Amino acid sequence: MKRRAAMAQLIRALTLLVVVVGSFCGGSALAETGPSRPNIVLLLVDDAALMDFGVYGGEAHTPNIDVLAARGALFTQYRSSPLCAPSRAMLLTGMDNHRTGVATIPEVIPPEQEGKPGYTLSLEPGVATLADDLKAAGYRTLMTGKWHLGSEKKDLPVSHGFDRSFALDASGADNWEDKSFIPFYSEAPWFEDDKAASLPKDFYSSKFLVDKMIQYIGEGDASTPFFAYVAFQAIHIPVQAPPEFTAHYKGVYDEGWNVLRERRHQRAVERGLIPEGAALAPMPRGSRPWDSLSKDEQALYAARMQVNAGMLEAMDHHVGRLIDYLKAQGLYDNTIFVVTSDNGPAPSRGDNDRSLALWMKFNGYHIGMKNIGERGSWTFIGPEWANAVASPSDLFKFYAAEGGLRVPFIIAGPGIAPRRVRSFAMVADVAPTLLDLARVTPPDDGRKPMTGRSLVPVLDGEAQETYGPDDVAGIEVSGNAALYLGRYKVTRNLPPLGDGQWRLFDIKADPGETNDLSADQPALKKRLLAAYGSFVDRMGVLEMPEGYDSARQLTLNVRERLIERHRWITAISLGLVPVFLFLIGRMIFRRRGS
Repeated sequence: MKRRAAMAQLIRALTLLVVVVGSFCGGSALAETGPSRPNIVLLLVDDAALMDFGVYGGEAHTPNIDVLAARGALFTQYRSSPLCAPSRAMLLTGMDNHRTGVATIPEVIPPEQEGKPGYTLSLEPGVATLADDLKAAGYRTLMTGKWHLGSEKKDLPVSHGFDRSFALDASGADNWEDKSFIPFYSEAPWFEDDKAASLPKDFYSSKFLVDKMIQYIGEGDASTPFFAYVAFQAIHIPVQAPPEFTAHYKGVYDEGWNVLRERRHQRAVERGLIPEGAALAPMPRGSRPWDSLSKDEQALYAARMQVNAGMLEAMDHHVGRLIDYLKAQGLYDNTIFVVTSDNGPAPSRGDNDRSLALWMKFNGYHIGMKNIGERGSWTFIGPEWANAVASPSDLFKFYAAEGGLRVPFIIAGPGIAPRRVRSFAMVADVAPTLLDLARVTPPDDGRKPMTGRSLVPVLDGEAQETYGPDDVAGIEVSGNAALYLGRYKVTRNLPPLGDGQWRLFDIKADPGETNDLSADQPALKKRLLAAYGSFVDRMGVLEMPEGYDSARQLTLNVRERLIERHRWITAISLGLVPVFLFLIGRMIFRRRGS
C-alpha cells in the first residue's frame, strides 16, 4: 500500500512538473492528460443553403451527412458570414474576420481599403489558427481543398499550422480540369504543401479531395490524433457533377423556382426551422417569374438545378468514402465531425455578361444543355434559384440577410448527444468549441484573442444558450452588416439589391425579414445601432466608399486584373498607336500632295 501511495504521489509530482514547465515555455498549446483525444474532421461545403442537405429538408440525397446529423447535434440557428474567405478565416481562427486580416475577398475590395489593417486579405501577424494550436498539442494537421486566405507563399496552409495540404489558393476553380473558372484568375493555383501542383487526368474535385485526405491520414501513426480539414468546391460555380448523380433529379425542378421556394418554406415550418405563420419574403427586385421563361429556357434552368443537386449528392458520396475509411481503420468512433457551409447560395449568372461569354469561348466553356455539368460545362443556378433554395430566408450569398448568413451546422462524435440545438451560434464559435472538445488550451503568447465562444456548454446540456439576453453578435463584409441581440437583428445591405438603409427585425417571429420594426421600436433600433458602432470600433471595420456596389466593383477589379496581367500587350499597343497615326497621316499627306 505504501509503495502504491508513493507511486501515485510521484506521478502527481511529475504531472505538476510537466504543467509548470509547459506554462513557462510559452508558445505551445497545453493538452490535458486523460482519455485518448478525439480526431477532428471539419467538412466545409461551399455555398450551401440552410435547407440544402436532406436532413434539413433539401431535395439532394445526402445520406452520409444525414447519418452524422442523426448521431450528433443539428443546429437550426447557426450563422456564418455572407462571403467565403471571411467565413473561412473566422472558422479557422475563432475571431472576427476583420481581426484576422480577411475582412472581405479580393474580387470585390475597393482600392480605398486595400492593404489597410484587417484588409490585407491574408492572415495577419498575431493570428493563430485551429491547426496551429492542435499541432502544438500533438495533433497531425491535414488540409485539402479551397483555401482562399492570401496569395503569397507565406499565406499557404503549411505556414499556418498544417503539416500536409493540397490547397486551392483562389475563390474557386473547375471541378473537372486544371483551369480557372473566371477571368479574375489566369489559372487554378493548386499547391501541395508549399509547391505548385498539377491535377491528375481523372480529376473530379470532391473525389480527389477525399482521396488526398485519405492518403494524408494513412501516412501517419494511427495512435496520433489528427485534424482533417476538407474544404469542398461543391457547390460553388461552375456547378458540375458526374451525370450518374445528376440523373437522379430529372423532373424534380421542372415546376420552377416560385414553386420550390414555397415548398421549402412549408418544409421549414414542418421541420420546426421557422414558426407556423411566418411570412415568406418577396422575390428580390428584378427576379424573373418562372412563367416568363420560354419552354427551352425553363428546361435549361431546371437542368442546372439538377446538376446542383447532383453535385451535392456526389460530394456526400465521397464523404461516405472517407467515413468508410475511418471505420476500416478503427478511427471512426473517436472522431468528431463538423459539417457546415461558408455562406448561403450563390446568385451568380453566366448568361448575362458579354465579357464573361467571350472569356468562356476562349477557355473551353459553354453554358448550354449539351453535357450539362460535365467537362467544359460552366453551370450556375442564378439569383432566382438561389433565392428559392435560400427559403425560408431572404436573399442569398453576398448579403447580410438571413439567406446569406443562416446555414446548416452539424457536429457529431464522442461525447456529443443526438439532439436538435436551437441556440444561436456563429462561425467564430467553431474553433474554440473544437479546442474545448480536444481539451487543448491555447497559450497566452501575445496573439490576438478569439472573439468566438465555445458551444460545449450547450452541447453538454449545461446551458440552453451560448449568448445571453444582453450579448450582441455582429458581422460585416463589404458594407453588408448585421448585429444580433436575442430575437432582434438590425441589418443593412448595399447595392445592387440593397439600399444601404438600416432595418430592424424580430427574426424569431419573422425569420424571413418581411416586417421592418424601425418605426415601431425606434429606441430598440437606436440601442442596436449603438452596439453596432461599438462593434465597428472594436473590430476595426472600415466604412465603404460612397456609392459602393459589389457587382460594379467586381467588374472593375476583374478589368484591373486583366490589364495588369497583360500589361506588356497594353504597353505595346499604346506604343504602336502614335506610330500608326503618324503613318496614316503621312499617307494622307502624300495623297494630297499628289
